[in-house]
Amino acid sequence: MKYALSFLMMMALLSCNAQQNDHATSNGQQEQATSIYTDVSNAEAMQLMAERPNLLIIDVRTDGEVSQGIIEGAEQIDISKASFDSELAKLDKSAPVLVYCAAGGRSKTAQNKMKAMGFKEVHNLSGGYSDWK
Repeated sequence: MKYALSFLMMMALLSCNAQQNDHATSNGQQEQATSIYTDVSNAEAMQLMAERPNLLIIDVRTDGEVSQGIIEGAEQIDISKASFDSELAKLDKSAPVLVYCAAGGRSKTAQNKMKAMGFKEVHNLSGGYSDWK
């Protein structure tokens, strides 16, 4: 009896998992999510900026840090402020994003938050603004 119940529970779990993974398109093929989350160098970031006119550039540093300079075209959204998540939520989640901070740590945290929020393409400037200058 115990084995039968265990077997039934296992089958139910497998069935639920199969239903979650079965996002079929109209022609019967399985739809695949195309999300990109990478760390990029300065050269790769410059290439993204040149090739992707809809690229959102997000600076997650503080006001004091931004007063020392900012990448042209960037929008500051300070990761240390309580409004950070709500400011991110206003952005187009389908647009490609380049995110950076001073050295790459806070922007990696921001990248992970954006991934959890459903952003499809987020590139982290691995050396941050310190390497950009």
